[in-house]
Amino acid sequence: MENIAWSEKFNIGVEVVDKAHAKLFRIVKKMTDMVESGDTNENTYKEGIKYLEAYTMTHFAEEEAYMRSIRYSEYAAHKRIHDNFRDKTLVSLKRDLDLSAYSCTAVQRFTGVVNNWLAEHIMKEDQAIVGKAGTRKNYDISAQIPIISRVVNRTMLEVFQIETKLASANYKGQNIGKGFYSRQFYDTEKGVRVQFLLGVEEPLFLRGVNRIPGMQITQGEELTEESILHIFGELFQDVSKLFRIETEYEFGKENLLTRDGFRTEFMKNYPCSLLYTTKSGYFIFCYRSWRIKHPKAQAGTAEGERAGQGQKAGKKEM
Repeated sequence: MENIAWSEKFNIGVEVVDKAHAKLFRIVKKMTDMVESGDTNENTYKEGIKYLEAYTMTHFAEEEAYMRSIRYSEYAAHKRIHDNFRDKTLVSLKRDLDLSAYSCTAVQRFTGVVNNWLAEHIMKEDQAIVGKAGTRKNYDISAQIPIISRVVNRTMLEVFQIETKLASANYKGQNIGKGFYSRQFYDTEKGVRVQFLLGVEEPLFLRGVNRIPGMQITQGEELTEESILHIFGELFQDVSKLFRIETEYEFGKENLLTRDGFRTEFMKNYPCSLLYTTKSGYFIFCYRSWRIKHPKAQAGTAEGERAGQGQKAGKKEM
């Protein structure tokens, strides 16, 4: 995974906050360096992660105190993001570490997710505290998450024969490792277009492909376009039921995204951005919706052809 280093662009102009952010980047880098050096001492990793978590909680408390002192209007929403990172993202990541006995791969994933979350959080939410970035419109999807999660879990059972757990209700585009990505949109009878953006980590995707008769593949083999389309076709067919979409829509290679294409698409602002974890890897589920002028327009391919030109389907290492 790529590592984002501290730079002056992350300063928001509040000394106690900026110093804490710089230190968090240093802690993450130190752990990343440990992994790259080949250090496999489980106790060393545990102590490093314990220290990172403790310092992060101290920083959150200081930052929240500052927001209260200036009567920041988005304090409640910002605090929810902190709480979600503490109660969902970190808990899920630490569970993966325990299951893997703190393998280098799991530790690398941990530091990658934390590093990207920290960078995204500072540049969006923290910069907004001091007016350096426009505050994003807040969408409260908390009531929808249990419903979405039930649909996602049912879909995972049908396609991959595996259960999921919500790792983050505020996914920010952080890397998940090697993966496959795709999008699809549907037009409802009420004149609303719903667009889904999905990401599947490679081991989980392979699990699904190996359940398809005649498409069994081993680790390291290249997946065929047919198998990639087959898995995503099943996923979109199931998740579309969340919005009671019964009409069949065309799905083809123009709907597939590269890693960079996924990042570009994600930046269009998906108010619902969820990260799920399974025993075989991560699953990303995002959706957004908007009202359209011509509800009967063909769905599934037109937008994909415009926005996806030049992108090649397949996987890239994060």
